[in-house]
Amino acid sequence: MASKSRPRTIALVGPYLSGKTTLLENILFATGAIARKGSTRERNSVGDASAEARERQMGVEVNIAAATYLEDRFTFLDCPGSIEFAQETMNAAIGADLVVFVLEPDAERAKSIVPLIRFADERKLPALIFLNKVDKFQGSIPDVVAAMQGLTPRRLMLRQIPIRKGEAVIGYVDLASGRAYSYKADEASERIERPAAIDAEYKQARFAMLERMADFDDKLMEKLLEDVDPENNEVYADIVKLVGACDIMPVMIGAGEHEHGVRRLLKAFRHDTPGPETAAKRLGLDPAAAAPVAQVLKTYNFPSIGKLSAVRLWQGTLAEGVSLNGVRPSGIFDLHGQQTKKRANAGIGEVVALGRLEDIKTGETLTGAKDGIKLPRVPVPEPVYALSVHAKNRADEVKLSSALAKLLDEDPSYLIEQSPETRELVLKGQGEIHLRVAVARLKNKGGLEVVTARPKVPYKEAIQRSVKQHGRHKRQSGGHGQFGDIHIEIKPLPRGSGFAFVDEIVGGVVPRNFIPAVDDGVREYLVKGPLGFPVVDVSVTLFDGSYHSVDSSEMAFKTAAQIAMREGMPKCGPVLLEPILAVEVFAPSEYTAKVNQLVSGRRGQLLGFEGRDGWPGWDVVRSLIPQSEMQDLIIELRSLTAGTGTYVAKFDHLQELVGRLADQVIQAQAQAASAA
Repeated sequence: MASKSRPRTIALVGPYLSGKTTLLENILFATGAIARKGSTRERNSVGDASAEARERQMGVEVNIAAATYLEDRFTFLDCPGSIEFAQETMNAAIGADLVVFVLEPDAERAKSIVPLIRFADERKLPALIFLNKVDKFQGSIPDVVAAMQGLTPRRLMLRQIPIRKGEAVIGYVDLASGRAYSYKADEASERIERPAAIDAEYKQARFAMLERMADFDDKLMEKLLEDVDPENNEVYADIVKLVGACDIMPVMIGAGEHEHGVRRLLKAFRHDTPGPETAAKRLGLDPAAAAPVAQVLKTYNFPSIGKLSAVRLWQGTLAEGVSLNGVRPSGIFDLHGQQTKKRANAGIGEVVALGRLEDIKTGETLTGAKDGIKLPRVPVPEPVYALSVHAKNRADEVKLSSALAKLLDEDPSYLIEQSPETRELVLKGQGEIHLRVAVARLKNKGGLEVVTARPKVPYKEAIQRSVKQHGRHKRQSGGHGQFGDIHIEIKPLPRGSGFAFVDEIVGGVVPRNFIPAVDDGVREYLVKGPLGFPVVDVSVTLFDGSYHSVDSSEMAFKTAAQIAMREGMPKCGPVLLEPILAVEVFAPSEYTAKVNQLVSGRRGQLLGFEGRDGWPGWDVVRSLIPQSEMQDLIIELRSLTAGTGTYVAKFDHLQELVGRLADQVIQAQAQAASAA
């Protein structure tokens, strides 16, 4: 049996609407942690407690709550279901002793969390599956489990089979103990005699369970070959060992909304979940050491009490006054949804919140010693959706910067960039809902209303032919006049060359001290060419000119350069350039044909596809897609791939855009300029 002397942490993970938060509410009620059950519909549950979550009736951040069951203490991490908040889930899951995948008995819907299951596999996180809502399921549970086997390389092992009355599931038989139970709404299930009608199914399912375990246990295999049924204690011990070793993933059934199977699930947490010592050793730590080692799983900014860092304690103990990474927390707190309660200390295996660790980020390792321990952090995914943002009230721009910094502190998968090309402040993230939640948080927590828009595409323009142009600036208005006179040649350069200024002046026809002013004038003009966009891949050669000994100046020659460019560039055959991105789309192989169609429908050029390294049954589709076609790509991609598809993109090159699309871009730019 797993140690019951240490607290353990359980992460509840699953797709949107799988019932994680409802399951947590019933766990807390069954253990006496809450006196009355809330619900997401009534917006009074412990999980999904933030204003943004309740507004959308979906999880948008990790919620934490603790409960005690038969003297064992558990901390529960209720993780968001949407793949757009996967960073939140992964940051929390690394602090769990057991990950519970809460899934409906629907193998197709379960595909949406394959990235999270693979994350647990790669991190060697012990896990089980809780098939929820079985009271509404009329199909075959073993068939569903068989269909789900492709989700993970771990062996899925059915722990229970349903007892039915007609089409309704009214109870279950535990395959390890052979005991049968009848569900009771909102209370513990009742032990009953195992129905004779289910005896053959039970024996077959139990043997199938033992066969899966025997793949990792030679002694058990010998017993099965000799038709010897192992003792239940041996089975329990094997389950604990194989779950801890991440060889198997048990599958349990129930209906969290009615507390069906909840107490049996709690017993699995108590008996089958490895103790915190196992997790510490997995990370190379000493569970018996006194020095504290903790890791930040989540950062919260509460308007009332400020910043709280939720940490998992991997080693040692925490007490008031402790210094971590050279910083002394303002206090140690228990978290119960959005509620906090101060406590004096915490021990290995617990998740608590530490106050006022202002410069500490999510994922950081905290220690009381200067030993340089750094635990693995969860990599931040590339953003796939973006909005330009600015404060509705221009006086709030400085306040906006501070609020955005707090937003990134809470969720590292946001990204803020000031575009040097379009001069927009761009908020990037993992999808449309992800960014809409960010906007709501700015308003709810910071009192800031922001205006959002589709980010501008950084179009450029170039030229197709060379032109020689004379530029003269002459003005006499009393006293010293202004005189600058130049001859330049404007020439196109190969794509990607940038800008070159060439000085071919001989004989001093333009004094040396005025030549940099010509360069400056040319560069200033190139910021906005005849089509209204920055000009690239052009060279300007200064080859002749004249000056006046009194009236010439740097400003006069700079103005002459701008006149020459303004008059010469329209003659050079200006052409619009659009940015093209190199895009890699990741999706299950069964969706590759749809991905190809999606890319082609967005003016994309397919470069080919191949198997995704380390992801059996997945492909990588490589392509080139115009940046203007990327804004809502992720929305359509996820819709086509049951929520599993994603992509990475980077700038590749600029490409000429002609015809109707180019005319529309140029016209829109002209209208924006006239309205400014």
